[in-house]
Amino acid sequence: MPTRQALMPLDQAAELIASGRFLSIAGDEQALRQLPTGNWIGGTIPYFMAETGGTVSRDAVFVTEIAGNAEPPTLRLYDPAGLPQICRNAPESGYSILILPAFSDCHARFARNAPNYEEMYMKPLIGWVAGVHLDDLGTITPKVVLGSTGEFAENQAAVMDVPLPPERFAQIDIVNLFRPGRGPAITFAETGFTAGSCLIDGQPGNLADHLLDQGIDTRLPLVADYSGAMINVSIKAVDRAARSVDFYAPVFPGVAYRVAEPVDDYVAAFRAALPELDNGISFSCNCILNYLYSDLQGKRTGQAVGPITFGEIGYQLLNQTLVYLSVSE
Repeated sequence: MPTRQALMPLDQAAELIASGRFLSIAGDEQALRQLPTGNWIGGTIPYFMAETGGTVSRDAVFVTEIAGNAEPPTLRLYDPAGLPQICRNAPESGYSILILPAFSDCHARFARNAPNYEEMYMKPLIGWVAGVHLDDLGTITPKVVLGSTGEFAENQAAVMDVPLPPERFAQIDIVNLFRPGRGPAITFAETGFTAGSCLIDGQPGNLADHLLDQGIDTRLPLVADYSGAMINVSIKAVDRAARSVDFYAPVFPGVAYRVAEPVDDYVAAFRAALPELDNGISFSCNCILNYLYSDLQGKRTGQAVGPITFGEIGYQLLNQTLVYLSVSE
């Protein structure tokens, strides 16, 4: 049976919590603070892909019901030092939902180090990066919530480990519409959320100079092939004076990046890329940059609904990507 996922008023969400169901909830901080304690984890964000299309709401919350589990899920918070244990502590059969607060040390450490975590890629890990209304950037910090205690955290990760019965298995897929363009290959010497110096087709150069001199649309991410998966690194800002570029996810050394080809019609391309799933989608999220750059207000993206986020997690941190979880037998 497809999982219940919907944008709903607070009283309806409170009823679901009171019923004892296990839930993942996204909403504006003031909305989340009005919910009772119970079997839920959450993160702050007021942007959603609802049944009616992309929308912004500070009053409603998006609820995903976690169903079909073999035994009660485990809810917990991880501090930055404990995050490397996340996959080791995950169920042998099942999956984990992870929510990170944007711009925190927890977010940065996961982004840099998750590919090297013990048992990473062996156990399904999906999730998202909590954010705030764009009008509140710099004044309100993104937060996660451990609903069992009502605790709000700015520098911890909220996790729900969901054990599944042996006959059921979880699969994580990503829909990334961006492909490397025909421009030069760009490589970096160090891991980081900021870069200036780089190699451009093997020659020393500066990324900020390159983007500005070539008039490149910085809404397009850098794209690289990470072991067969196309992964984006979205551009946050270009500082001409400092000759540096800030990213929403880190670049890694030894990886060849190219500026992405433009996508003419995001909604049509997305609908074509997302398959119809017999068992439905158990959890999904999409990126705030896709929402903004592709003007998704009021537009549907197939059967995928969920929070519009400051980053997506499909094992590792992703940008400008839709991530979804399906559970099959």
